[in-house]
Amino acid sequence: MKNILKYFCLLLFTLSNAQEQFSVYFDSNKHHIKKAQLLSINQWMEQNKEVKIIAINGFCDEDGTIGLNDTLAQKRVQEVYKIVSKKIKTREDFKTRSFGKLHQHSKIKAENRKATIYYILAKDLHKEDEILGIVKPNPIVEKPKEIPKKVKPFSSDLVIENPNGTTSEFKLDTIFMQKLSQGKPGERLTIENLNFHINTFAIVKQSRGKLYELLLVMERYPRLKIEIHGHICCNPKDLSNLSTQRAKAVASFLKIQGIEANRVTFKGFGSTMPIHPLPEEFLWQAAENRRVEVLIVENE
Repeated sequence: MKNILKYFCLLLFTLSNAQEQFSVYFDSNKHHIKKAQLLSINQWMEQNKEVKIIAINGFCDEDGTIGLNDTLAQKRVQEVYKIVSKKIKTREDFKTRSFGKLHQHSKIKAENRKATIYYILAKDLHKEDEILGIVKPNPIVEKPKEIPKKVKPFSSDLVIENPNGTTSEFKLDTIFMQKLSQGKPGERLTIENLNFHINTFAIVKQSRGKLYELLLVMERYPRLKIEIHGHICCNPKDLSNLSTQRAKAVASFLKIQGIEANRVTFKGFGSTMPIHPLPEEFLWQAAENRRVEVLIVENE
């Protein structure tokens, strides 16, 4: 009983915000509309063609049981609804409700035998939800999905014209070039098959294509900054600073070809960062320790 009364009070509070209501009155224990009340309804509809009905509630006096009064109140609601629904707009979530004896009674019994129409005037329809205290949740705005940028593939074939008028052809490692172009800061990539003459920083002719792989990527991605790292094998100490000289040779090639100095730095690590422990047991281990790496510094 307490819960029903709480709901009733809450509903009446909400409906009272609509401010406008019109009541139809009935004879005791009757749900049919009297002629005088029918005229009153028709007159109300004629004067309020543009309003919107939000609810119709039926009420009874205190005579009779709760069950009988609730049924009677509902019948009164239905009678009124049959008439007004044909001519007056209603909310999609339109409510009908019968309260029987469960409402605050007037001392005059005739005033309790009624069906009340709650409605909103045409001038207030633009703030309908506000009047009813309905708070609409903020729409969830989905962030547009980022469309991956189409990456133009690199060509695997490169032909270079030499100063003497001849040409040199190279097969480029496009997988390495793609990884370098899309690398994230802090990522290291080994330049495979970049070989030097023994104990020098002179790059062998067969490895020149590796330098052009770096160059082509740096030219296409002007915001890419890298650091060249040199490593040697076998000797615990890099007495001739060979690792630095080899890293510098790669960086110098890029700068000579027009890459800005602030985009290419270099550093030698000797044999302090071997892939395989020193001394190496096999030649292939020494070859893997003897390497040049590219560290991605920036790549927007």
